[in-house]
Order: sequence, then structure tokens, then C-alpha cells
Amino acid sequence: MGSHDNNIYVYETNGYKLVGTLKGHNSFIVSLDWSTDEKMIRSVCGAHELLFFNIDGFAQDRAGASNTVATEWFTSSAKYGWLVDGIIPSGEDGTHINGVDFSADGQLIATADDYGLVNIFRNPCRNGNKPVSLRGHSEHVVRVKFQGANKLISVGGFDQTVI
Repeated sequence: MGSHDNNIYVYETNGYKLVGTLKGHNSFIVSLDWSTDEKMIRSVCGAHELLFFNIDGFAQDRAGASNTVATEWFTSSAKYGWLVDGIIPSGEDGTHINGVDFSADGQLIATADDYGLVNIFRNPCRNGNKPVSLRGHSEHVVRVKFQGANKLISVGGFDQTVI
């Protein structure tokens, strides 16, 4: 669980007992992803930090960006990193991006933003890549999630709709 106190809390699912706390971020947790082998977590915070943690020992891996190059991730919600380098337009700091998800086949990246758009990029998204931008929400889009092979679900903030 990512928290507004800058920590990530790991619970077991049987009984929901706290088994460890991951510390290192300087702001509230925006997103976190588990590796498929359940040994690593990568997370992004409100201070734009992308950090990596080893579950064994509940410690930050300061070389995580290099150590996890071959890691497969169960989810992909981090808005920073090599694969998503181009989702943030030039001159922006990324705060307008509220959600990121990868398609099941890894070919596409979708983002939800403050401008009411769902943007779809090819993976990897390098600087200068142009998205297909879809408008349907009246204001900011808080989350986007691929479902199956050909569906994308978005959740609006102010309009409180699911499209």
C-alpha cells in the first residue's frame, strides 16, 4: 500500500498483517509496481522520484534502475523510466499525468492526464513520439487500465465517469 506519509506498507493477504515498510521517498506515493517474481517493487512519488526496493530485507535498491533491466513487472504504472521517457511533453514536468498502464502484449502505453485526455503511445515511447489522444471526459482523467486484448478503461475525476 502506497501512503501519503511517503512510505510503502507491505501486508500479507491472509489476515492483512503488516510484514514490512519500505522507506526512501520524499513525498506521497503516486504508483507502485510489483515484479512478477514478487522480489522487487518500483514506485513513484509526488517528488518525481522513481525508486526500487528489494522485498527481501525491505530495503531500497539504489542501483535498481540498472539491476531491474531484465525484470518482468506484473503491473506497469510508473510514469518515469526508459520505456516511458517520451510520455511527458517537452517543457512539462509530468505532474499532469495521473495514470499509466501497458497493454497485456506490451505494445502500447496509455496515459491519463489533467487535460481530460487518454493518450496511447507505442512502446517504448521515446522523446518526440506522438500519441493518439482520445477525449471523452469533461476534465482530468485519474486512471487508465487496459482490459484484455482490445479494451481500455478510463476513470474521470470531476465527471466521475468510467469510459
